[in-house]
Amino acid sequence: MNVTEAVKARRSIRGFKPDPVSDDKLREILEVARFAPSNCNTQPWHLTVVSGEARHKLQEAIFAEINAGKAPNPAFTPGDQGLADVYKDRQFQCAMDYYRVMGIERHERDKRTALVMKNWEFFDAPHVGFISMPLDFGPANAVDVGIYLQTLMLILVEKGLASVPQGALALYPDPVKAMGGVPEGSGILCGLSFGYEDKGERINDVIMDRAPLEETVTLIS
Repeated sequence: MNVTEAVKARRSIRGFKPDPVSDDKLREILEVARFAPSNCNTQPWHLTVVSGEARHKLQEAIFAEINAGKAPNPAFTPGDQGLADVYKDRQFQCAMDYYRVMGIERHERDKRTALVMKNWEFFDAPHVGFISMPLDFGPANAVDVGIYLQTLMLILVEKGLASVPQGALALYPDPVKAMGGVPEGSGILCGLSFGYEDKGERINDVIMDRAPLEETVTLIS
């Protein structure tokens, strides 16, 4: 698989088999991902991968906070806040496409809420990663973290695995911190659930379109 094939094959997958990724394969993937570039080679990212029984306990702890009515407390401003114009339109269309494939009407709030809650079930993936960076770092450093995240997701594709990046997993960081999953002085930017795709899952039929090249690129000569 070349890079072009990996980029086109990568999708946000939300239905996973329970089979875990072997430790050797996971370490092989992470060893390659660490070669992602960053400004001045600062490598501002930190990845915590939670699996097995720890993953189940983490899910329970996050749901305990949600069910207790605890307000989200992300370290950084979520990416869906303050959207307007074409960016808000794209967000809305993304949600509508998602609900349409899942057979959920816009007025069915209970079903929509249940679908959102699957974020904190990690979409039943056997592994979940939390990507953090120092709290006093800014957007330029977050670019580096994004490069690392894309690098990691493409390697997962190459190795026959699937993943879904999740901003929602930054909203309840305390249970992750409690298990030692966030370095001191850092905050979670996003999460990444990953494993082997369950190709029979309806939720994996969601395919998002992209804006035409002319909308997002300017060529000057």
